[in-house]
Amino acid sequence: MKWVGLMSGTSLDGVDAALLETDGERLIRFGPGLERAYTPSERKVLQAAVDAALQWRWQGEAPAVFADAEAVLTATHAEAVEAVCAKAGIAPSALDGVGFHGQTVLHQAPRDGGAGRTLQIGDAAALSARLGCRVVHDFRSADVAAGGQGAPLVPVYHRALAEWSGLERPLAVLNIGGVANITLIGSDGTLTAFDTGPGNGLIDAFIAAHTGEAMDKDGAVAARGRIHEAAFAEFLANPYFTAPGPKSLDRWDFSLDAVRNLSLEDGAATLTALTAKTAALGVAALPETPKRLVLCGGGRRNKTLAELIAAATGLKTFSAEALGWRGDLVEAEAFAFLAARVVRGLPYTFPGTTGVLEPMGGGEVVLPADSR
Repeated sequence: MKWVGLMSGTSLDGVDAALLETDGERLIRFGPGLERAYTPSERKVLQAAVDAALQWRWQGEAPAVFADAEAVLTATHAEAVEAVCAKAGIAPSALDGVGFHGQTVLHQAPRDGGAGRTLQIGDAAALSARLGCRVVHDFRSADVAAGGQGAPLVPVYHRALAEWSGLERPLAVLNIGGVANITLIGSDGTLTAFDTGPGNGLIDAFIAAHTGEAMDKDGAVAARGRIHEAAFAEFLANPYFTAPGPKSLDRWDFSLDAVRNLSLEDGAATLTALTAKTAALGVAALPETPKRLVLCGGGRRNKTLAELIAAATGLKTFSAEALGWRGDLVEAEAFAFLAARVVRGLPYTFPGTTGVLEPMGGGEVVLPADSR
């Protein structure tokens, strides 16, 4: 029951890989985990694929650069699995399998009664052939085809983590990646989840545009600034924030236009406050008030953001590590867990998480050529 999960987020900073012992219902034991950072040249290829996808938007033939990106994804993800397995003292071929999310380049939520669309690029067959083990992939398409949002997918793993930790319900988990999403594990175990709004994505893009740095480390820049009320109000006027869940976002659904002419400090402060405020709006929309809020994802390390979230929600907030979780690896672990569920035919999306009519599974399984 050894599975490795992989995650490459929209920040394009690297591949997270984590080994998990699980049967797809319970978290049994954590194995080794790591981040395999992308080199500047690898990141350039992946960014080119994202940029091309934003221009393409499913019109005509898929961009040729996708093939270049998939070659990078295969090599880097394989290296991450091999490194994790080396730490565990096993060969990749000894794994029960790998959960391969791929790289999201486009996500369009359902709108006006029409189905949504989502695209994660990646060559699962090439990855399986290199590793010599089963690879589970394409986790979102079945949910989207059934009318769901295709996101978020991690809530069922959040519940397994909470059960492993023996945490009291109701409990909320806020994952702050490029987009922020919240999971409520209700008193009876029912899952409610949705994307709350921008996470780190806008902050990172603003900082990069002004300084060339990848992020506002510790929220130090935002801490020196003042919220620009007009820009803040312009963001909050977006109807997404008052729409009921389930709902989902693409990282590129919001632009920096409202803060483009602000100073570095004031722009960072405004965007950081936006992430905190929309997280609080998400908490307020939950069917139960959680007893605590657990922060996961890269945003949990932003001290200014974490403090603003605690103040805006009025909840006791905890970093994932305070509970014995691995905050940087939760999503990678989740895809190990989901892969095990796919193979066992267990559901992993639910009416309260993606809006599908009934709990359902999905995913595709690829076997190495020599085992077919």
